[in-house]
Amino acid sequence: RRNTMALRHGVTSCSAGRTRTPQSHTARENPPSQSTLEERMPVQAKLAAAWTSFMFLYIYVDYLHLYKPGAIRDILDGVVFKFDINQAFVVIALTSVAIPILMILLSTTLPARANRATNLVVASLYIPYSAFNLAGGSWIYFYGLGVVLEVLLLAFILRYAWTWPRRT
Repeated sequence: RRNTMALRHGVTSCSAGRTRTPQSHTARENPPSQSTLEERMPVQAKLAAAWTSFMFLYIYVDYLHLYKPGAIRDILDGVVFKFDINQAFVVIALTSVAIPILMILLSTTLPARANRATNLVVASLYIPYSAFNLAGGSWIYFYGLGVVLEVLLLAFILRYAWTWPRRT
């Protein structure tokens, strides 16, 4: 009796005792297109993923900087680049890291219009801020690669924020 009810509702039994709904022949013949798959990923998720990637890169460039000869000695002497390490410096550094961290959250929670504007403004401001890593001229390949990758991620953010579908 159970099998008769299952067949009537389009469900068949598997050998392991589980049930499944058979796919229609059109679903097997017409898999989802790439554009359909892209539409399933909301713009907010793409932006949050890009900000997360940006943060990993941003933090690792700062971390790997510690391997540069003399970097730790300078920190112990109270200097980073040409800036004295004091409370103001640390507050500015924390703020510069906190903004992209908050963008991960804001990209998933703000309403569409505010989200789009916030992403456009913050990503635009972080491009020259990221390029500042090239100041000083040493280890140009390391900092150059870091800046290029950060700017590519920021360009991705700008593109998706700029082309945000109007229907949302």
